[in-house]
Amino acid sequence: MRSTPRWIAALAGTAALCLSLAAQAQGGPTLKLGVIGPFTGPSSDFGVPMLQGVQLAAEEINAVGGYMGRQLELVIKDDQANPDVGLKGAQELVAAGVTATIGFCNTGVAQKALEVFQNAKSPLIIPCATGTPLTAKYPAPQSYIFRTSARDAIQAPFVVEDIVKRGWTKVAIFADTTGYGEAGLKDVEAALAAKNLKAVHVARFPLGVKDLLTELKAARDAGADVVFSYTVGVENAVIANGRKELKWKVPQVGAWPLSFPFFINGAKDAAEGAMMAQTFIAEPSNERRASFLTSYKRKFHTAMAVPMAAAQGYDSTYLLAFSLFGVRDGNPTGPVLKAALENIARVYYGVVATYEHPFSLNDKDAISQNMLVMGKVSNGVVTFARPEDAKRNLVVKRKN
Repeated sequence: MRSTPRWIAALAGTAALCLSLAAQAQGGPTLKLGVIGPFTGPSSDFGVPMLQGVQLAAEEINAVGGYMGRQLELVIKDDQANPDVGLKGAQELVAAGVTATIGFCNTGVAQKALEVFQNAKSPLIIPCATGTPLTAKYPAPQSYIFRTSARDAIQAPFVVEDIVKRGWTKVAIFADTTGYGEAGLKDVEAALAAKNLKAVHVARFPLGVKDLLTELKAARDAGADVVFSYTVGVENAVIANGRKELKWKVPQVGAWPLSFPFFINGAKDAAEGAMMAQTFIAEPSNERRASFLTSYKRKFHTAMAVPMAAAQGYDSTYLLAFSLFGVRDGNPTGPVLKAALENIARVYYGVVATYEHPFSLNDKDAISQNMLVMGKVSNGVVTFARPEDAKRNLVVKRKN
């Protein structure tokens, strides 16, 4: 007889636990969970999939009983990728009495709002924003800031390692002037220094820039053989289209925004071959991922615009639920839930990874470098850049 896959067994166990807890407290008020991100505006291409991943997971959790008979109610705030709007949204979520919040896709937006959650002792799980400083702002033992996305301090050296192996060592860095670009630039420079390398050219630019030809010419004249970009989708497309206009055929590499539709659709054929760090590529490499992809398409009737954002939002919601199941008295106050997140007892067989003790008192980042793969834009979609990653992806990775 065929054995039950581990992830199905885990979910079945979770469902049984939910129903058992529900029997102890029928009805009652909902449990409010905050969700905040850029659901309109220039970063909505990855904000919306993140929200949809959260919604899908919450629907599944509610279908098997929610938490102690209480349905999860999502309180949603659109930060529009604007730090001031994000700060206001964070304040409104805390004022609304949310138990915890899942959110932020833009590092600069998150940076301005972290203090709100920390001061309120209200846990925040960041499923998208990758700026290294976000989980380093507060001492880990006291921090209420958790993350399920790959911080740039592991993305940058991962990509640098790959390009050096390919023989590309004359790097031009193009980084925007937001908090994301600033932190990413530092991480890339540190990763290059670890290889005894230094960028041959560094370009800085604000969001909304339409023309980077002057900077691209300077990078070309400096002898760059690869462009490492640290910005979001639209500006990445400006870089790619500028290279095309100059007929400068060097590769473009970077962090995960090179997988965003605003880059791929904005650059079209100029995006082909771009490579980036990924935690999840939308291929049904195992039953858990196949189920997630099918459920997502059934619910939203569309392909995922940014699979990583959707998968990380989904996994974040389940990790929060698994921590709630450890709070048996039905009173998940901020400090209690923080401790529960740091001590999740059950293994969660997720979409991105297998999460076994993803957080601890001294570590608030769930993703380690061994979980990353290199993605590549091929025929307008993101696939594996290396055959060995496609094979390795058959096994869902654990944090090391």
